[in-house]
Formats: sequence, structure tokens, C-alpha cells
Amino acid sequence: MAVPRYVRFRSPTPNARGVQVGVFALANGLEHVGAFTPEESERWRRANAWFEAAYPEPTSTEPRVYDRTANPGAVAWFRRTAVELIEMTTLYAELLDAHRVPWERVETDDPGRVIYEDAVQVIAVPHSDRAGAAASHR
Repeated sequence: MAVPRYVRFRSPTPNARGVQVGVFALANGLEHVGAFTPEESERWRRANAWFEAAYPEPTSTEPRVYDRTANPGAVAWFRRTAVELIEMTTLYAELLDAHRVPWERVETDDPGRVIYEDAVQVIAVPHSDRAGAAASHR
């Protein structure tokens, strides 16, 4: 059996808009409400800075990629070949685990209608009938 080409780390539960937000948004939410200790906030800030420097921000070249009308439910997926980025996501998972926020790792060959791609990721509008194979963490 072939290894799926794309990986996503997300909430196992859809939000009010029906989107299973990614671990970055989940961690950002914890920081926003002041849930992190000072040490966790510093780790979160350092990790965000690393990610911002390490890979392209899709909205810098495609400003409407996450537009809710044009691309409802659009989400980012790492390419399996983006090993360093996938490994760095562990920090966000650890922060979520420390605060008992569930998350899951999802893998697929078909993330949906791809609307943006670069060397390390794709942004896709998911198919309504498929979500990929998931492994949840709590």
C-alpha cells in the first residue's frame, strides 16, 4: 500500500463553520485567551517565527486562498516530503496535549480541490464526502 502524499494536523471536531481547524489555529486560540504559561508562550512564539521563516505564506501570493465565499472550508496540507515542517509541528501538538485539546493527524492522497500549491504544502477545498484517515490524540 502506498504512503499517502499529504498530511494535516487538525481538530477532530468541526468548528461552527464546519471546518476542522489546524493545530496552528488551535494553539493560537490558546495563546489568545491567555492559557499558556510564560514558557509555553515563548515556545509558541519561537515556533511561529520558525514556521514563518521556513515556508511560504500562501496569502502573500494568493490573497483570496482562504476566502470563505470563493473557497469554502479551504485548509492547508503538508506534502509528505516536507519532513522538517511535519516534525516541527510536534511542538504545537505538545502544547495542545498539555492543555488537553484534542487533535488528530490525517493523511490522504486526495485533499480536495487544490487551489494553491508550493514545494511544501497545498491548500485545498475538501470534498464533502471524505476526510482522510485519521489518528486522534487527546
